[in-house]
Amino acid sequence: MTQEEKLTALKAMVGSFDSDEVLSTYLSFAGSKILAKAYPYQNDVTEVPAQYAHLQVEIAAYMLNKRGAEGQTSHTENGVSRSYENGDVPPSMLKAVIPACGVIR
Repeated sequence: MTQEEKLTALKAMVGSFDSDEVLSTYLSFAGSKILAKAYPYQNDVTEVPAQYAHLQVEIAAYMLNKRGAEGQTSHTENGVSRSYENGDVPPSMLKAVIPACGVIR
């Protein structure tokens, strides 16, 4: 999935009127979360593996949708209740990412 395809998918998911620059930034942040989980001891990997492309879009959509309520653990107003698993990307979203292993150099 190309960066342009990810951007198109993200727009379709969130129905956003945000600029491509804002959406690309969220895709970049989502990619960083995946890379940190997949390569915890390697800082030189900069491209999200193809098998995590859809997950990157899902995480970016999650982060976009909770803007303005970052880290919210509970909120009730007029019968609407909100709470989040944690202040970051929920571990349940990152559980599909398999950390790379290797020999320490």
